[in-house]
Amino acid sequence: MDRRRPPQTEEGWYVLHDFRTVDWDAWRDAPDRRRSRAIEEGIEYLGSCERLEDADEGGSATFAVLGHKADLLVLHLRPSLEDLDVLERRFEHTALAEFTERVDSYLSVTEVSGYMSEEYFNDGAEVEDTGIARYIESRLKPEIPDAEYVSFYPMDKRRGDEHNWYDLSFEERSEYMSGHGEIGKGYAGRVTQIISGSVGLDDYEWGITLFADDPTDIKELLYEMRFDPSSSRFGEFGRFLFGRRFAPENLGAYLAGEQVPKEAANGPHGGHEHGSGHPHDDGGDHHDHAHGGDDGGTGDGSGDGIRGELEEMGVYGGKPHGEDVHAVVLYSEADPDELFEEVDGLRTNFDHYDSHVKTAVYQDEGEASESAVVSLWETERAATTAAGFLGDLPDIVRQAGDDEGDSWGTMGMFYTVKPDHREDFVDTFGEVGEALEGMDGHRKTSLLVNREDENDMFIASRWDAREDAMAFFRSDEFSETVEWGRDVLADRPRHVFLA
Repeated sequence: MDRRRPPQTEEGWYVLHDFRTVDWDAWRDAPDRRRSRAIEEGIEYLGSCERLEDADEGGSATFAVLGHKADLLVLHLRPSLEDLDVLERRFEHTALAEFTERVDSYLSVTEVSGYMSEEYFNDGAEVEDTGIARYIESRLKPEIPDAEYVSFYPMDKRRGDEHNWYDLSFEERSEYMSGHGEIGKGYAGRVTQIISGSVGLDDYEWGITLFADDPTDIKELLYEMRFDPSSSRFGEFGRFLFGRRFAPENLGAYLAGEQVPKEAANGPHGGHEHGSGHPHDDGGDHHDHAHGGDDGGTGDGSGDGIRGELEEMGVYGGKPHGEDVHAVVLYSEADPDELFEEVDGLRTNFDHYDSHVKTAVYQDEGEASESAVVSLWETERAATTAAGFLGDLPDIVRQAGDDEGDSWGTMGMFYTVKPDHREDFVDTFGEVGEALEGMDGHRKTSLLVNREDENDMFIASRWDAREDAMAFFRSDEFSETVEWGRDVLADRPRHVFLA
């Protein structure tokens, strides 16, 4: 008997979509004191879920569902089924539950599969160099995106007489999934997702939850996916439910039929300041849509101390992750022109996302064969999501911060040189580089230049240990260079420290 090889999977957090209707007749007829109590207890329950008062990890969010299928969706992600069980029963003890009825629910668990990266499942494989490990972690333990709209639907893979997904070879299925994922990349920064497996947990095989600030982005993505063979030949879909997020504090306004802002606001029926704790993206034979330590990157909680030491020396060390931005830096050995073309395509999609600051390709001023891709974001979650896409760029060899655990790295960013002083800056860097070569613990320092703006540069250094780098920062040579830089740089540079 020819038995097809299933993909290996790894599971993460459990997911519960809890859909409720409101008994509007009962709500209108209830006395004010009952409604006030229901609002107060509802706000407290929903707010405590979003603040994760019941667990160390996970996430929750509340949505108003449009249409007749439901009125409310409460979405929970938790590390265990026991956690979800408690949340379900806790809700039933609130006064709000007296006015609601559960009309649907969906139980699943986040997962990744061998279609994404067989390397990840190989014993002893070192996947950190491409950043795939960090990306996989974000799919197993996703944050709920801080987007306004949500679309949920369950799905199966077809097992018909003509098209049977489970009769295909692993290689054929992988090829289908790869092509399907390419479509999703076109929506990076516009649509994010949580994909969860539900075989044995619910009626379908996967649950798909899509998030976006523009609802038409979800529509366009799903419509385009319809024409992909993995959907047209093998996709079976359940019903779709669509909602709009709101903060728990706005529950009173929602029940009163008033305008409900997404963000927290004290409406006339809310009146309580309960923190919503809004968090701010997967799996098996599913749809693969668009994806997404405050210690300065040291990994040891010492970032503030390092910045403080630099500040004392008159050197601006930046805030965590570089002036409130989160940096993803990957190195590629691909042809620079080919790499830039790929990055430019991703960047076009990133620009649709408000949290995107900048993505660019930098090339070594010397003769090094590697180029660096630098992507800056306002939130860590967005940066992690972007890292998943950037990790698929051609010939990525490592991600800054994930390589060479026996060393310590610094990255000076935002060196914007006044055009008249560019050559002076490059020459001075060469002189400093010669001095660095003789310093204890120094391994390598490179000057990389934005291929679209020759005056935009960053400096990456690698040291044996943190103290070796700090010894340089304390040196007269560095102090003199900093003082000289005040005259040739258009802006103050910021530094990101990478473990």
